[in-house]
Amino acid sequence: MGRDCQIAVYYFPNYHPDARNCVWHGPGWSEWELVKAATPRFAGHQQPKIPAWGYEDESDPVVMAKKIDAAADHGVDAFLFDWYWYEDGPFLERAIEEGFLKAANADRLKFGLMWANHTWIDIHPGQRSRPANALAQGKVSPEAFRTLTDHAIGTYFAHPSYWRVNDGLYFSTYELGTLLDSLGGPEATRRELDGFRERVRAAGLGELHLNAVVWNIPVLPSETGIQDPNALLEQLGFDSVTSYVWVHHHAVSDFPETAYAAYAEVAAQDYEPFTAKYALPYFPNVTMGWDSSPRTIQSDVYENLGYPYMATLAGNTPAEFKKALERAKAFLDKGLTQPRILTVNAWNEWTEGSYLEPDAVHGMAYLEAIRDVFGR
Repeated sequence: MGRDCQIAVYYFPNYHPDARNCVWHGPGWSEWELVKAATPRFAGHQQPKIPAWGYEDESDPVVMAKKIDAAADHGVDAFLFDWYWYEDGPFLERAIEEGFLKAANADRLKFGLMWANHTWIDIHPGQRSRPANALAQGKVSPEAFRTLTDHAIGTYFAHPSYWRVNDGLYFSTYELGTLLDSLGGPEATRRELDGFRERVRAAGLGELHLNAVVWNIPVLPSETGIQDPNALLEQLGFDSVTSYVWVHHHAVSDFPETAYAAYAEVAAQDYEPFTAKYALPYFPNVTMGWDSSPRTIQSDVYENLGYPYMATLAGNTPAEFKKALERAKAFLDKGLTQPRILTVNAWNEWTEGSYLEPDAVHGMAYLEAIRDVFGR
């Protein structure tokens, strides 16, 4: 089949100074500090990861323009920004509003929002002891939900590069449990989501496409699962489901390293069962890698204690990543899910070991794998 599929890559925007981070970590801090400080935690561990482009500020539109060109040149269709908004307002928004939206070539790439409505915990770096410190609560009031969705409508949705799926403006939500807790249960949440749709229409922007991120295994300490997501998604009126990362579905079992090649094969076996399981279209996911050790205190002993002290995926070479993409393409080519969309983790999750941006070892090879499998 031809290039009628779309590649949407998650983008984690914690690589620029932010006012909240300045309070929590000090002036000018960004998560590049954890990337720089990473060390090998066990024999043969490949750390630190070194970005080939250096430790750049993504809120600079010139810097973002380079990312846009690299993505578009290698067959990426959209950045799905991890988007944060708490009761008192936004967090990490400058990567989009000052970086992407002001980039001279923003028309080369689509962008969408994945509302990362989880509690922001202090894992930069994370302590061994539990529970982790909560810095911002994921739960928001219905009033804050209307404020944040109005901001999305007014600031992002009208932009010509905003990503549409089935002609609807794509808006994904990371934690269904927190959404329900925020808005007052299933019935009240459905009313709020219907109101969100109505406000989009009233703005003259057409329809909304509501996507839900689903998983079986919580990773972050604050995450909660949903017992019957199918029934809930129907009740709430969502339009599609997808995954964020493979480790939400299969444990990275062998500590300190699990083989990426074997793990990727197991992950690919989920595509057809998930498609059959969910009444809504399921968009499969490919994960480039996993290594959350940069988010640990480097002087502490590295043991299997739960995120971020957990097993890594080893051997996630560009060649193995390409095999994973080929499995995903073979599934998409069966036409079992429409539209044909693949989500990829991630553009720049450097401190979780999953990134497409060029590094000092492999250069552009991960992006070249996308281009080689799916075309430009």
